[in-house]
Amino acid sequence: MGRDRFLALALNNPVNAAIVEELHRLALPDAWLVAGCLVQTVWNVITQRAIDHGISDYDVFYFDPDTSWEAEDAVIRDVHAQLGHLGAKVEIRNQARVHLWYPDKHGLPYPPLMRSTDGIDRFLTENTQVGVRRAGDGYEVYAPHGFDDVAALIVRPNRALNFSVANYAAKAARWKALWPEITVIAAE
Repeated sequence: MGRDRFLALALNNPVNAAIVEELHRLALPDAWLVAGCLVQTVWNVITQRAIDHGISDYDVFYFDPDTSWEAEDAVIRDVHAQLGHLGAKVEIRNQARVHLWYPDKHGLPYPPLMRSTDGIDRFLTENTQVGVRRAGDGYEVYAPHGFDDVAALIVRPNRALNFSVANYAAKAARWKALWPEITVIAAE
């Protein structure tokens, strides 16, 4: 599967498309729709399920050097106000702040990031290391591992700095229950 096919399938989900458009309109710095909502939409098309089957939330990353909670909270409230009509759970996180709360929440190190794509690079699975955003008249897609695993329904661990075998196993088990067709590569 190439970039254009992935993008067409991912944006077939009207929630994904609406979020990408709204992020562009809001002009948040370095903003991307990322991860599972994109890949799971593609899986749903491939496996002929409802377009939103199994999608628990829609993740948005942006990167603002203002690392105050107040600034992030204002962005969260604004995005929710603009997208509330979708009826979807949208999770917005300033990637410039992740290092401030991640170690306490997950018990793992998390050095400061320099851009949103650095956060995408740290996802537990390689297949979800994807992001989409509007760029000019088109779209930009970030996918350091390409789309072969997405198309083949393969879940592979990403052994980034913050990798957790337990978290990977839990995520893979949830996905396997929802999409029995996937192949999960062991993390050990």
